[in-house]
Amino acid sequence: MGDSESSEPSGRSRAADRPDSASDPGRGRRIAIDVGSVRIGVASSDPDGILATPVETVARAKKSRAGGPAADIERIAQIVREYEAVEVVVGLPRTLRGEKGTAADLAIAFAERLRMEIDPVPIRLSDERLTTVSAARALRDSGVRARGQRQVIDQAAAVSILQGWLDERSAVLKSVEEASMGDASFGDDA
Repeated sequence: MGDSESSEPSGRSRAADRPDSASDPGRGRRIAIDVGSVRIGVASSDPDGILATPVETVARAKKSRAGGPAADIERIAQIVREYEAVEVVVGLPRTLRGEKGTAADLAIAFAERLRMEIDPVPIRLSDERLTTVSAARALRDSGVRARGQRQVIDQAAAVSILQGWLDERSAVLKSVEEASMGDASFGDDA
């Protein structure tokens, strides 16, 4: 397990992860999930990690099934395998003041249960303040009515989480590449 995957003994004290060139799994699809108390929005990226698109909305399971994972965990794990994901990004909801609340604890607990089903695929927690609110507003502004469209909103929130991660990842990898090119050209000028 890398540094970004370590957690406190309780599993509840995890901070949000950031894309890091040292722990980046390279080319491949990423899956993002927006964990809610009723539904889970799922999004995926293209193999080059450029564009996030909606996948589906998974209903939250009330409880685990005897002898196996809960149906929601099982479905997300199945999606991870179907898409051959190299990384899973779980939205970590924060309050406007940046603090963790009940929703963050729910997301962290879900991520830990999912980790057991998809290991060795890494799970990253990404700060997702207001993604559901932003997704609902964007859909409303584009003419989609929120009433009866909760599943679309959950997927749009997952897309927002993943697109933010992909954009930040791209910037991190580009800066590392530029720094290494600068080091190489500096050696040529000497």
